[in-house]
Amino acid sequence: MTTIYLDNAATTPVRREALEAMIPFLTHAFGNPSSHHEVGEQAARALADARARVAAVLGMRAGDVVFTAGGTEANNLAIKGIAIAAALDRGARHVVTTPIEHESVLASVDYLRRVHGFAVDLLPVDAVGRVDPADLQAVLRDDTAVTTIGYANNEVGTVQDVAGLAAVATAASVPLHLDAVQAAGWLPLSGTGADAISLAGHKVGAPKGTGVLAVRGRIPLEPLLHGGGQERGRRSGTENVAGAVALAVALELAETERAAGAARAAALRDEFIGEVLRRVPTARLTGDPRHRLPATASFTFADTSGEAVLLELERRGVTTSSGSACAAGSDEPSHVLLAMGVPPETAQTAVRVTLGHEPVDPRALADLVAAAVAAVQSGG
Repeated sequence: MTTIYLDNAATTPVRREALEAMIPFLTHAFGNPSSHHEVGEQAARALADARARVAAVLGMRAGDVVFTAGGTEANNLAIKGIAIAAALDRGARHVVTTPIEHESVLASVDYLRRVHGFAVDLLPVDAVGRVDPADLQAVLRDDTAVTTIGYANNEVGTVQDVAGLAAVATAASVPLHLDAVQAAGWLPLSGTGADAISLAGHKVGAPKGTGVLAVRGRIPLEPLLHGGGQERGRRSGTENVAGAVALAVALELAETERAAGAARAAALRDEFIGEVLRRVPTARLTGDPRHRLPATASFTFADTSGEAVLLELERRGVTTSSGSACAAGSDEPSHVLLAMGVPPETAQTAVRVTLGHEPVDPRALADLVAAAVAAVQSGG
């Protein structure tokens, strides 16, 4: 049976171009970029080139780019690094976020509260997961260290009013960090107005274990990793040159293909959503119907278990998920759906379908979803 992979929000396959680009730095050009000899300097040149290429996609300076081991580290460095630097510099101990963020964001904010005594404001979201910029304006204070908000939600695909949020944060002179892990490859990354942006390589066709935090040079950043002072003192440790090169190549390709790919995916997504809602009476779309990632369709199916539906789909050759891969195995209902006002028993029926760039037949896919839901509702 041919497997249809529809869990691209969890991870994407490594692009051949990215794999080929990294091979030299795993073989003959293996040097440490901090070493002052030709092999090391060859690696240093490749790292500098990768940094410049990533910065160009983000509309930032090469010196703003910090290579990390993934999106989770990038979020931790952004939130803790900016907040602790602000606390040390001017006594700022207030952080703003939302209750629908990725676990790496929420856990970082909670660390600041527990260990460093920060006050935290969680902005409310509406029934489709959007934040009102006026609510951000209402909670910002003179001692706000950082505001951290996801550009696009990883579970339901809702895209925030980034321009509105950035305008409010800028007017208040508060740094805005965007978790853009899910946005990369689908939404514009340049011109967001953000002061810091997190990316994960494996969401755009680079290997797992690669990531970026881009933070504007004027924003003080306290490092989390101390040592040899690599990455301009913001992230010590010998850099993963091969991974940085692969990430730069994959991100460039994703940006080049973004406009056309997003339009194709959105058309397939909309047809698929329409067919599922027509064929499955108990289906309810979650997330914003208009402001959503082009490749994300998320539903609840009353009178089912989301995990049971996923198993039925897998039997039919469809691989997808119920939400965040970082919460896989948890029996708790999605914190995202709960914050949007979805009852706990309904939230546990969630199923998320995230398309890639490979073509799919939206009607045939909707047939498989309808059959899987019917099998669960009938008891098998």
